[in-house]
This record gives sequence, C-alpha cells and structure tokens, in this order.
Amino acid sequence: MKKFVLKPKIYFNEGSMEFLKEVKGSCAFIVSDSIMEKLGYLQKTIDYLKESGIQSEVFTEVRPDPDVKVIAAGIKRYLETQADTIVALGGGSVIDAAKGILYSLWQFSKAAGEEFKKPLFIAIPSTSGTGSEVTNFSVITAEGEKVCLVDDWMAPDIAILDSTCIQHVPQQVVADTGIDALVHAIEAYVSTEATICTDALAEKAIQLIFADLKTLYHDTNDSGARERIQKASCLAGMAFTNAGLGINHSLAHALGAIFHISHGRSNALLLNAVLEYNANLSSKAQKSVAEKYAKLAAVLQLPARTYREGTINFLQAVKDLTKALGIPKGIQELGVDKSKFENQLDNMADLALNDRCTPSNPRQPSREDLIAIYKKSF
Repeated sequence: MKKFVLKPKIYFNEGSMEFLKEVKGSCAFIVSDSIMEKLGYLQKTIDYLKESGIQSEVFTEVRPDPDVKVIAAGIKRYLETQADTIVALGGGSVIDAAKGILYSLWQFSKAAGEEFKKPLFIAIPSTSGTGSEVTNFSVITAEGEKVCLVDDWMAPDIAILDSTCIQHVPQQVVADTGIDALVHAIEAYVSTEATICTDALAEKAIQLIFADLKTLYHDTNDSGARERIQKASCLAGMAFTNAGLGINHSLAHALGAIFHISHGRSNALLLNAVLEYNANLSSKAQKSVAEKYAKLAAVLQLPARTYREGTINFLQAVKDLTKALGIPKGIQELGVDKSKFENQLDNMADLALNDRCTPSNPRQPSREDLIAIYKKSF
C-alpha cells in the first residue's frame, strides 16, 4: 500500500501575501531573520496581519543551519506569547526552525502527558530551493551534526508563494537553491517510495528548472522565470515529502555540517557522482534507475533511444547546467584542505549511512561506496 499526502493549502503568484489579511486569530508568532526584517517583508507581514485584527510577536534570531540553541530560544519566546498562529517568513532555515519549535513543543507536551494544540502554521518562503513550505522535513543542527526530523505533524497548513519575496536573492543563492530543488526532484523520482503521483510532480519540477534556472541566474529581475522556479521548488517539495530523498542529501548533510558549506552547494558538489553511482551503468542486472534517468532525458527532449543513451545524456545535461550556474567542479575548489577532508571521510560516511534519507535511495550503499563518492566529488 502506498500513501500520497497533500496537506498545505497553497496560495501563489505576486501579491499572494495579501492572503494574510484573511487569517483568523488573535496573536501571531512570526519566525524570521534579520534579512527579511531589513528588506521590509517582516513589517509587511505584521501590517497584513494587523488588518485581520491579529497582533504579532516576532522572533528573528534564526541563523543559517539552525541549531538546538535557536530552537530553545524560539520555544521560550513562543511560550511567552501563547500565539494561535505561527508564520515562518524566510528561507529553508527559518521554516525548519519554525518546524523545530513546533515539533519540540509537541514532544515536550506528550512527554508530560499534556495536549498541545497546534497553532495555524503558515510558511512564506524567501528562496526557491528547499520546498520546506510544503514538506514534513526539518533539518536541525545538534552538536555539530545535522539531524533530519520527519513527521507529518510538522507540515505547514498554508504555504504562500509570493515571488516578490524572492526578488532580492543573490545570483549564487539562485544557483545553489535551484540545484537543491533539482536534487529534491531527481531523488524523489528514483526513490524506493516513488509513486505515479510523485513522478508527475518531479518531472514537471525538473522540466521547469532546466527551462528557467539559467535564465533566472543570469537575470534575477526576470519575474516570469522567478515565479516558475519558485513553483518548481514547491512541486519538488511535494514530491519528496511523499517519496523521500536519497544519499545525495545524506552525504550533503554530513559535508555541510562539518565543513560549513551551504546545503544547496553541498548537494550540487555531490550531484554528479551520486547520479553516476545510482545509474550503475556497468551493471546490466540493475538498470531500473538508469531507465528512469532515461525517462527524464525524454522529458527534456534529449536523445533516449535506449536507457543507456538516455542516462548518459541526462547526466551530461546536469553537468552542463551546474557548469552554467558557476558551481565548482569539486569540493577542493572551495578551499577545503585535502588532509582535513580525508581525516573526516570515515566520520562523514558513518553519518550519511545513518541519515534518515539513506533508506529510500534506490541503491543501498556500503560505507565504502559513500567514501568513494566523497573522494570523487573532492
């Protein structure tokens, strides 16, 4: 038996933040960061909610890769407000932090034998990559390790995709978050939990990313490309929250945490090696993943007369895209010391092997397989 869940209501296109004027409640706890405050989106959120008769309390202490200290501070601040609405306004880190706060409050209440009534949870993303506004995933850093929480309870109730919120994203962030969305879609597509529903979402997300990401990267003022990439990220999020992810994310979680590389860039640096590993073209006995990569080649109108031809062309298309977006060829280009990297290989491989994303990868890797992928990506 398979399951497919579409939980959040989604409001999209420019100006969709005005939906906040229709929200019912008395107090909103807004989780955001200093960037959204400086750009004026935080005040806009407060003003829209005020028109609905809702007062706002603000928590802007979220940093990239939120850790347990941020979650603890957020919990303390939330308990002072007793808000009936939570609004996460920002990138993946902000939305993950809001999820972490809610999840922790729920778990603490269960442990105490008390009921925790979940507030209305609204997510407004300011980047196009994580898809966190529609997923049941949250990544929190604990003691230097990235911990992946997965629970349907954390999924937002409402997602607002207002493309004006992402118009100030720098070029490098466009590239990194765009590739993150691409990895979400590809991993969901070949996941052991993939279904015809998730395949449809993933295919459309991949098609949009290949059509519009380079355009947006070279012209961040292109509003049409910006809207389509934002929707692609959301579609990819809906795909992977139902199908799961794979070792690209498992390896990226460990790499990013230890060497302080952004999540999107970590995924991008590992992508080509992971695709080659999963395709496993040297083994004719295991061609199911290669056949799906070939289908993606066909979606992109690339030659795919055989699964091998299609896979080779799809992998090359991915390489061409990452090159066009200025993604470094290897981890070493970021200035990571080779000896330090090699000293961490065993540790990173162990972390990746035990990551929540690994079980749904189409090829179950050994520790040695993961080390080989890291070395190839270096």
